[in-house]
Amino acid sequence: MNRPFILLSFLMGVIVLISNYLVQFPVNKFGLENILTYGAFSYPIAFLITDLANRVYGKNGAKKIVYFGFSIGILFTLIFSTNFGDLISIRIAIGSGTAFIVAQLLDVQIFDKFRKKNWFIAPLVSSIIGSVVDTFLFFSISFFGTGIPWFTLALGDLTVKIFVALVMLIPFRLLFNILKPAKV
Repeated sequence: MNRPFILLSFLMGVIVLISNYLVQFPVNKFGLENILTYGAFSYPIAFLITDLANRVYGKNGAKKIVYFGFSIGILFTLIFSTNFGDLISIRIAIGSGTAFIVAQLLDVQIFDKFRKKNWFIAPLVSSIIGSVVDTFLFFSISFFGTGIPWFTLALGDLTVKIFVALVMLIPFRLLFNILKPAKV
């Protein structure tokens, strides 16, 4: 393993930890408390990391980074942000892990399918589809039946995630020209 691979894996874990922590806090400004959590702003960076890994290391390398990031993220979440006396906290950990692994592996497959199209197609399509799957898996597992308005929170988070996915095209394009793509 090389240094960028380890760095991307570690960053993936950190993003998962930060997002799992921030999703517990609604945005209490402008009447958004039932529509949006702060986790929506950090989590789309995970798709940027996955897409960069896919571009540099190919599909198999990206999957390894997803698995490493998943392991690190779950470990960090269990240690730093899971309150085992609180059912919602446990559900957040389970929802996060499930949604993350399904959505990120889906992102890897979709990105790989579109990798030979215009530079922005693969990261945009894979991130948007991955975000939809991740959002609804996470919020339904974590908050269904709790009285928390999970569906409106999911829609609000998804809106921000799609916006951030669009913004993440800028660093992707900048790094696209720097990073040597995998020959697949």
